[in-house]
Amino acid sequence: MGPPLKFFKNQKYQELKQECIRDGRLFCDPTFLPENDSLFYNRLLPGKVIWKRPQDICDDPRLIVGNISNHQLTQGRLGHKPMVSAFSCLAVQECHWTKTIPNYKEQEWDPRKLDKYAGIFHFRFWHFGEWTEVVIDDLLPTINGDLVFSFSTSMNEFWNALLEKAYAKLLGCYEALDGLTTSDIIVDFTGTLAETVDMQKGRYTDLVEEKYKLFKELYKTFTKGGLICCSIEFPDQEEQEVETDWGLLKGHTYTMTDIRKIRLGERLVEVFSTEKLYMIRLRNPLGRQEWSGPWSEISEEWQQLTAADRKNLGIVMSDDGEFWMSLEDFCRNFHELNVCRNVNNPLFGHKELESVVGCWTVNDDPLMNRSGGCYNNRDTFLQNPQYIFTVPEDEHKVIMSLQQKDLRTYRRMGRPDNYIIGFELFKVELNRKFRLHHLYIQERAGTSTYIDTRTVFLSKYLKKGNYVLVPTMFQHGRTSEFLLRIFCEVPVQLRELTMDMPKMSCWNLARGYPKVVTQITVHSAEGLEKKYANETVNPYLIIKCGKEEVRSPVQKNTVHAIFDTQAIFYRRTTDIPIIIQVWNKRKFCDQFLGQVTLDADPSDCRELKSLYLRKKGGPTAKVKQGHISFKVISSDDLTEL
Repeated sequence: MGPPLKFFKNQKYQELKQECIRDGRLFCDPTFLPENDSLFYNRLLPGKVIWKRPQDICDDPRLIVGNISNHQLTQGRLGHKPMVSAFSCLAVQECHWTKTIPNYKEQEWDPRKLDKYAGIFHFRFWHFGEWTEVVIDDLLPTINGDLVFSFSTSMNEFWNALLEKAYAKLLGCYEALDGLTTSDIIVDFTGTLAETVDMQKGRYTDLVEEKYKLFKELYKTFTKGGLICCSIEFPDQEEQEVETDWGLLKGHTYTMTDIRKIRLGERLVEVFSTEKLYMIRLRNPLGRQEWSGPWSEISEEWQQLTAADRKNLGIVMSDDGEFWMSLEDFCRNFHELNVCRNVNNPLFGHKELESVVGCWTVNDDPLMNRSGGCYNNRDTFLQNPQYIFTVPEDEHKVIMSLQQKDLRTYRRMGRPDNYIIGFELFKVELNRKFRLHHLYIQERAGTSTYIDTRTVFLSKYLKKGNYVLVPTMFQHGRTSEFLLRIFCEVPVQLRELTMDMPKMSCWNLARGYPKVVTQITVHSAEGLEKKYANETVNPYLIIKCGKEEVRSPVQKNTVHAIFDTQAIFYRRTTDIPIIIQVWNKRKFCDQFLGQVTLDADPSDCRELKSLYLRKKGGPTAKVKQGHISFKVISSDDLTEL
């Protein structure tokens, strides 16, 4: 079973359709009437708009003509270019468009069963974390008989015009589509997770290893049902849609329709002087202005392939406006990639996406206030909601996405479309269970852009450990909902930190409620013991307090290990010491290398310290080889750290 379906305006397609068929009438949607308010917020369209049904626009109307991906799309006189790009992307992957256009064969016009046609359609959108079904009638705005918004060059095909109308209804009106990016629309059509890749910042033309790493990631994304599009930047408005030397248009969005790593046979290896080709196929949604460089239809490379070669290698073009490029030319010519990952594929075998809906709220009690503003507001910043997740292995790519509740439906009331939002990421203690209150030892691991867009994201390769993500609005003291999504190829156990300190209970009162909180960061262990010169030492830490302990990752083959391992303990008394042990990871039996024992009193110095390792037995035990550097902070205020 899929996720539960929400019915927009509580309208149910089958019930409404059967009612219309029974009454012998065509559906007219009372919640999205064919009038100016469905087009714009507070302005009138020059020229007379007449709302027409498809059968009044052309003969033999169809929802889809032939293959959905085989027709060029046009934005129309008042259409939105990102919409056309999103339509083109959607058509690439059948697993997505058949979900957005459910039961498309049942919705199709059938000239043999016109008595079963009721002028009603339904589409599904991923709307702020919920799959939402939107029902519409088939009345479309026209001027002088032509569709005002997007249409297909196959003049009797209407899937994109009807889908655009359903999307406009969901957001309030057609004008609400202004300002949306292609990625925003694709996400709403598919529920994918979007990431923007800056090709120049990634230096993919200069760094060969990074270039092939990008290809591997794009290949994996595409073959798992992801959607990818790309564009060329333009310095100013005058250069938008200007053609480059190789026939590409600046500011125009191209859709990836295939990606292949091709092993060449003996004859072609001699022709191309390489054993492998890394190839990408793109489509111009408008069906014109194709690439004219290497591997274009008029190029020398293309002419050297026979028809059989192209078929065997899979280098074929199935549509006007499609063209192939090498990976090198792709990285050289395009400046921005929009990568939308399919996170709804059950074949992955485990949960790659975790999400939670939250809210910035205002409360007079600082401990209950959850709208602290951005990082610049140091006194209130940590009053924001806080979410912790765990990266179980080193160097996994984590994509974090923060989406605010779309306010377009309130635009008629004068409210802004979006607030300025962003988030901060901190590497925290391995055993943290309670909210952050001050940032003494936590590493600032990343920060998103702060901007008034619907969604901000951050993509990073993170080390093993715990991370706290703090979503914020730029200004404090405002209320709004948000959706936080985190994608990683391994489960990260996303959860909210809601409590400020250990909860009072009969159990911990009987044992003794904590009176002191202690944070410790072990920076390094150096000069560790080696029994013989060529011995391999793989050190790791165990930080203990009573029965609780924290274990660090193992460092490989070094006697000068950098750990930066953090731990936090809530202690009943400073009589319970904190013990930092260093061990050598071995195949059969780990070797004890030494320890230090700390009282960690609130009055102790909070600066970086260095102590020699000792044998077991307390602070006066015999000194061993090596020393550790650490910082320890204790407080009798349990909400200080």
